[in-house]
Amino acid sequence: MSRVPGWLSRTGAGLTRMGKRLEERRAAAAHGDDPAADDPAAASGNVPAPPSYAPAVAARPQAADAIPWGMRVAAEAGWRLLVLAGTLWVLMRVISAIQLVVLAFVAALLFTALLQPTVARLVRRGLPRGLATAITAILGFVIIGLIGWFVVWQVLENINDLSARVTDGIDELKAWLLDSPFHVTEAQINDIAANLQDTIGTNTEEITSAGLQGVTVLVEFLTGMLLAFFSTLFLLYDGKKVWSWVLKLVPAQARPGVAGAGPRAWSTLTAYVRGTVIVAMIDAIFIGLGVYFLDVPLAVPLGVIVFLGAFIPLVGAVVSGALAVVVALVTQGVFTALMVLVVVLAVQQIEGHVLQPFILGRAVRVHPLGVVLAVAAGGLVAGIGGAVVAVPLVAVTNTVVGYLRKYAAEQAARRLPATAGAPAPAPGGALPGGGAPPESGEAPADPPPPAEPPRN
Repeated sequence: MSRVPGWLSRTGAGLTRMGKRLEERRAAAAHGDDPAADDPAAASGNVPAPPSYAPAVAARPQAADAIPWGMRVAAEAGWRLLVLAGTLWVLMRVISAIQLVVLAFVAALLFTALLQPTVARLVRRGLPRGLATAITAILGFVIIGLIGWFVVWQVLENINDLSARVTDGIDELKAWLLDSPFHVTEAQINDIAANLQDTIGTNTEEITSAGLQGVTVLVEFLTGMLLAFFSTLFLLYDGKKVWSWVLKLVPAQARPGVAGAGPRAWSTLTAYVRGTVIVAMIDAIFIGLGVYFLDVPLAVPLGVIVFLGAFIPLVGAVVSGALAVVVALVTQGVFTALMVLVVVLAVQQIEGHVLQPFILGRAVRVHPLGVVLAVAAGGLVAGIGGAVVAVPLVAVTNTVVGYLRKYAAEQAARRLPATAGAPAPAPGGALPGGGAPPESGEAPADPPPPAEPPRN
C-alpha cells in the first residue's frame, strides 16, 4: 500500500510536464517561432524541419505575369481588332447580298434630301401633305426620266453624223501620227488596226454575253428605280415617324445622343445633295457651252454626262472631261481637243477652288485623301452606285462622330462635381456644349432632353 501514492505522484508530475510542453508549443506556434507549426509533416515527426540557415525557395510566377506588358496589350488589342474585322466582313457580305435594296434606299435618301424642301413649301401653302408628296415625287422622277430620254434621243439623232466624223477624225489622226516626231510608220498603224479587228472578231461571244448581261443590268436598274421611288414617297410623307421608330431601336442610354446627331446628319446630307446638284449644273452648262461653241458634236449629251459625273467627286469629273476631249479629238482634230481640254480644266479649277467651298461650305468638307479613298472603296464594294454614295456617307459619318464626341464631353463635364481640384470650365463659365457649370454643392445637371427628329 505504501507504493501507490508514489506512483500516483510520479504520474501526476509527468502529466504536468506534458501540459507545460503543450502550452509552450502552442505559445511558440502563436508567435510564429515554431517551424514545425507550418509543416504538418515536421509536426508529426515524420520529416525533420529545415534548418534556419536553409535558403528560401521562390514560388513559380503565373504564366500571364511572365509575358511583357506591351505584348499583353498588343494581344488584347489584336483579338478585338479581329472581332471588329470579322463583323465588318459579315456586314459587307450582307450588303453585297442585298446590294440592290441598299443602293435603292440610299438613292431614296438622296432624292428625299433634294425634294423635301419642295414638299415643305407646298405644305406651308395649304396643300395636304400626301398630295404635296405625290406631286413633288412624281415631278422629280418625271424630270429625271425626261433627261435620260433626251440624252438617248440626242445620241440616236447624231449617231450617223458622229460615225462619219469619227472616220474622218481617225484619218486625220493617222496623218498626224505619220508626220509627228514619234517616227510612227503606216505599217505599224495598220498592224494596230488589224489587231483591234481580230480582237473584236475573236471576242464576239464575250460581247454577246456582255449584251445579255446588259439586259439583266437594265432590269435590275428599273427594279432599283421603282424601289427608290416608293421609298422616296414614304420618306417624304412619313419621315418623322420613320425616325421616331429608328430611335426606339437605340438603347435608352444612347438615345439622347443619337437623337441629337440625327438632325445634324440630315442637315449635312441635305447640304451635300443641294450643293452637288448646283455645282454639277454649273459644270454641265459651262463645259457644254464650250463644247458647243467649238463645234464638237453631241454637246448636249456630253453636258449631261458631265452633270452626272459630278456626283462622283474627282473621278467623275476626270472621266467625263476625258470623254469630251476624246470626242473632240476624233471629230474635230488635235487643236479643238486641246481647246476642249483647256475649257474642262478651267471649269474644274473654278469648281474646286470657288464653287465647292462657297456652296457646300464647311459642314460637308472632307479631305481630298478621304474623298479618293472613299470613292475607291465604294467602287470596289458596289460599283458606280457605291462610288456615288461613298462621299456623302463619309460626310455624314464625320458629322455624327464629331457631335457624339462633343456630346460625351459635355455630359462628362455636367456630371463632374464642382470641387476645388476640378479642372476649370470653358472660358466664360460655359461648357463645351454651351451650358453653364453646376454651382458648388449642387447636384450635377440632368442630361438634356432628346432633340426632335428631323421634320420633312
